[in-house]
Amino acid sequence: MGMSSYLKQLRDRVGGQLLLLPGVSAIVFNDAGEILLHRRYDNGKWAIMGGIPDPDEQLADALVREVWEETGVTVEPLNVTGVYTSPIVSYPNGDIAQYVIVAFRCHPISGAPRVNDDESLEVRYFKLDELPDLSKEHLLRIEHAKIDGPAYFSRPTGDPRELSQG
Repeated sequence: MGMSSYLKQLRDRVGGQLLLLPGVSAIVFNDAGEILLHRRYDNGKWAIMGGIPDPDEQLADALVREVWEETGVTVEPLNVTGVYTSPIVSYPNGDIAQYVIVAFRCHPISGAPRVNDDESLEVRYFKLDELPDLSKEHLLRIEHAKIDGPAYFSRPTGDPRELSQG
């Protein structure tokens, strides 16, 4: 799929400089407790599904769209499991971004996992004790999604008067 037309227009105006962007992440558990992952085309690594919402798109709608685009599975978002700020990402074309990601625990409601677009090489469910190599950020999101409790977020790290000076 690549870059959305909205993001392309934004990049055409600001170039490759650092952009802080919204994002969604789907942690999809089936009835057997397995997690749905896809192997990304751009880097060959396994990952949870996610992406950037389009303008005027609700986060849950963006999440459902992204999962379907990447896996052919329609999901129901159940709850927010965490809010995360990603590390700064530098892309091969020179673009720099950082994402504020809202992660949702989801349940599949239809569709069989398959490669459904040009962003995925493989799509399948994994048992939690047989996960492939995943980034530490994705492992953390999975751990938080397994907990039945309040959503995770990073706690403030200092005096608000000092934080506002940044």
